[in-house]
Amino acid sequence: MSFKFIHCSDIHLDSPLRKLARYEGAPVEALRGATRRALGNMINLAIAEKVSFILIAGDLYDGDQKDFRTALFFVNEMVRLRQAGIRVYLVSGNHDAQSQITRSLRLPDNVHSFSTVRPETKCWEEIGVAIHGQGFSKRETMDDLSAMYPCAQEGFFNIGLLHTSADGREGHASYAPCTVAGLLVKGYDYWALGHVHKREVLHEDPWVLFCGNLQGRSIRETGPKGCTLVTVENGRLMQIEEKWVDVVRWSLCKVDISGIELPEDMVRFVGSKIKQEIERSEERFLAVRILISGASPVHVELARNEEKWVNEIRGAATDASDGKVWIEKIEITTCMAVSLNEERDRDDPLGGLLRLLENPDAVENGLSGLMKGELSEFINKLPRELREGDEAINMDDPLTRRSRLHDASQLLLSHLRHAE
Repeated sequence: MSFKFIHCSDIHLDSPLRKLARYEGAPVEALRGATRRALGNMINLAIAEKVSFILIAGDLYDGDQKDFRTALFFVNEMVRLRQAGIRVYLVSGNHDAQSQITRSLRLPDNVHSFSTVRPETKCWEEIGVAIHGQGFSKRETMDDLSAMYPCAQEGFFNIGLLHTSADGREGHASYAPCTVAGLLVKGYDYWALGHVHKREVLHEDPWVLFCGNLQGRSIRETGPKGCTLVTVENGRLMQIEEKWVDVVRWSLCKVDISGIELPEDMVRFVGSKIKQEIERSEERFLAVRILISGASPVHVELARNEEKWVNEIRGAATDASDGKVWIEKIEITTCMAVSLNEERDRDDPLGGLLRLLENPDAVENGLSGLMKGELSEFINKLPRELREGDEAINMDDPLTRRSRLHDASQLLLSHLRHAE
């Protein structure tokens, strides 16, 4: 028997995206609605491809949501699938385990949610598939759930549906850990994994893979996002296809301006890079963080008038995209075309100051004193996003201090050279 199915995970439907509020001009409503539209795109794909079923490998919802409009939207989409004769099999993930919606939502009869107590198997004899799964009963599930999954059923195409960190992934909590060897011993034909938001193939023949999430939700989730379409013929896996269904594409645009001598040329160059990102996004709305680096004569002007040139870059990006790009942030880490090494050899007060800044003991002693006085007071006055969260400035970290000191040296040098 031949059939198709879709493997998706980590939908995080109606994810609140709380941090967006701090960005002036952020398209909040467009971004918050992106998870719904991405799910709708996946449903449309399933109907167009005439798949037999869809696998959802956990984290359908996003934590302790209380708005049942989210649940009603999902139910309506599942009804669309039922009308097309498509079944849905899902396991709860760590976010679903704490969701009130998960605990009280009644699903349409074409949707099966696997037990959170023990592994269970659903066989569809007409097409010859056996799906094995178990969901999370609590958020912090640290047991290897796959260890209790049954061995493959003979005569069926066997699929394991599992929300897991596997052997650990950066940026993801180590929930329901397992090993590829432990999965392979079950004898399944396909392992549909969830929890990791980036697509990753752990093994081929049989396939073990994370399909990634349907829609990127922040700059930490860049690039194409979607699901995996699988074709099975006569009990054998014949084809695996990546299908991108995201409606907002997050991108890191890295721009090296080394050698560029005029700030106006720099702005045009950044604009050309944005156009390339737009082409790669295939007409999706684009959320971009621009990282500008390199040794350039432009550095002095950027250091003196950063706000002006940041706004010039934003304007160039808007012009290049006809308003289809939102610049989430612009980070400038340029340096002078003349290296600090050359300036340190100067036989004057500037050279002496730069050499002093290179002395680790002197710097640490000086900063320690500042941290207890003026610098500590200054840091406490910074906006909350610079004091808390992923992008906080941690001056207790020696690497951060060294990096900030290098930035200060560059800025100081540019001002002094301008004064000369």
